[in-house]
Amino acid sequence: MGYGLALIFGYLLGSIPFGLLITRAAGLGDVRQIGSGNIGATNVLRTGNKGLAAATLLLDALKGTAAALIAGHFSPEFGLLAGFAAFLGHLFPVWLGFKGGKGVATYLGVLLGLAWQGMLVFAVVWLATAFLFRYSSLAALVAAVVVPIALYFISTPQIAGLFALMSLIVFIKHRANISRLLAGTEGKIGAKG
Repeated sequence: MGYGLALIFGYLLGSIPFGLLITRAAGLGDVRQIGSGNIGATNVLRTGNKGLAAATLLLDALKGTAAALIAGHFSPEFGLLAGFAAFLGHLFPVWLGFKGGKGVATYLGVLLGLAWQGMLVFAVVWLATAFLFRYSSLAALVAAVVVPIALYFISTPQIAGLFALMSLIVFIKHRANISRLLAGTEGKIGAKG
């Protein structure tokens, strides 16, 4: 029963669509009607409001952290399950017809809750890749490859395995970005339009 509760708790927490709620509260309408149609921080940034984008990023991350830490208080396995469920909740929120974000912020939040050292690895790899190539999506994808490998050495096999699975899902959710990267049409960091 505890496993089921951890999954439900994590999923419901993860499925809170902060990007949509924040932009509506700010009077900017439905963020799903602009840019990529996504509810994540990158699309919120397309409203031109950096503060709202930063708040979305923070809240989308913290729901993953909260799920992992609160459930993990009862057992490490519950923390893993709730963190993963929060990630899935962000990707497939029940309130929005199961159409959510791409999961990078919530991935980071779960990483903070389960293995904070992995978040440092993600940040360093993301920053280095973004600096060199100027593509946010590429930076996230490269970091998502490196993190499970790093976790294999600095954390538990269970956590490393969980993030390998989550990284695979991040790649699937970034299919369109990968196509644009290969075609040379992906927008660069700081580019207008």
